[in-house]
Amino acid sequence: MIPEDFIALIGPAAQASAARNLVPASFTAADAALESGWGSSGLAQQAKNLFGIKAGHNWGGNVLKMNTRAYINHEWVMVEAQFRSYPDWQGSMDDHAQFLLTNPRYNHAFEHVGDGERFAQEVAKAGYATDPAYARKLISIMRSHGLSSLDV
Repeated sequence: MIPEDFIALIGPAAQASAARNLVPASFTAADAALESGWGSSGLAQQAKNLFGIKAGHNWGGNVLKMNTRAYINHEWVMVEAQFRSYPDWQGSMDDHAQFLLTNPRYNHAFEHVGDGERFAQEVAKAGYATDPAYARKLISIMRSHGLSSLDV
C-alpha cells in the first residue's frame, strides 16, 4: 500500500485512539507504518495487527498462527507464533495504546502527549524497541508524511 493511502485509511482510527488513550496519533500512525510495512505485512493484512503483538497466555481474543523469525541458540530460525488478531485497525491501535498506558516504564512519554516526536523519543528511551534508530525512523516518517497534522 502506498503511504498516502495507508495514512488515509488508518488516520481516523489513530485519532480516535489518541482521544481515548492519549497516545499521539502521529506516533501511532508512524509506528504502524514502520511495524507493518505501510500495512502490507501478512500480519496486518490477515489479522489487522499493525504492531506485531503476540498473543500470550492471558489474551482472550482471536489469534493468528504465523511463522516468524526468532533468535535461538545464537542463530535466526523460523518458529510458529500466535499473534493477536483484531476485527479492525481500531482494535489494534487501542490495544497498542493500552500496552503503553499500563506499562509504568513508559510514564515519561505521557508527559509529551501533544508532541509525537518527543513521545517517540521517550518510548524509545524506555526500551520499547531494540533498534537503536527506532525513534529516528519514526520521526522521519512523521516529518516526511506530515503526520503531526493528525495530532490537531
